[in-house]
Amino acid sequence: MVPGARLVVLGKQGAGKGTQCVHLSHHYVVPHVSTGDMLRAAVKQGTPLGRKAKEVMDRGELLGDDLIMEMVAERLGESDVRARGFVLDGCPRTVEQAEQLAEILAPAHLDLAVDIEVPTAQVLRRLAARRVCTDCGANYSTSQPPKVNWTCDICGGEVVQREDDREEAIARRLELYERQTAPLIDWYRSRDLLASVSGTGTPDAVTRRIVKAIEARRRRKGRA
Repeated sequence: MVPGARLVVLGKQGAGKGTQCVHLSHHYVVPHVSTGDMLRAAVKQGTPLGRKAKEVMDRGELLGDDLIMEMVAERLGESDVRARGFVLDGCPRTVEQAEQLAEILAPAHLDLAVDIEVPTAQVLRRLAARRVCTDCGANYSTSQPPKVNWTCDICGGEVVQREDDREEAIARRLELYERQTAPLIDWYRSRDLLASVSGTGTPDAVTRRIVKAIEARRRRKGRA
């Protein structure tokens, strides 16, 4: 059996993180832990966290570190994650979150942080065209819509453009990424925990690049 892994996936919004996290979770047989999915579930259920999160996300802003990391710590403490690892999607987004994540994982450690690199112009086109199922979170686009009348092929839910995928919110999110999240690249690189991989091309081609980078690191660390 393929060994498990503890991975973080980074990249601009619209870089394809969600798709690659699903592919990697299948390849390494580990849970895909998505902070976005957890937050959207809370919004849909109308929990206190969900109501607060909706206000912030609709403005294209990011939630505070403490709230996000409390949610992440709880999920990473569950048995399926402890058994084989995880692919973490949407966190960390700041150096402070990365430091807290390292504390949560101790005495274990992260295997690798993968940075999916996609040009900003391409990201903008992807996000403007993206549509999402309100029930299960499945992704579609204006060029690859559901088969029937914007109804999800998977669960039958309504497929819409998210408020935070509209032009003003996209611009705000990319600005926040550059200011708050990009320094993570240097933080992980300085700890020899970073692999930068091109996110252009087909999803399967990107997955092959990422797996190659992960396995190359494992071989190198095994020789260390």
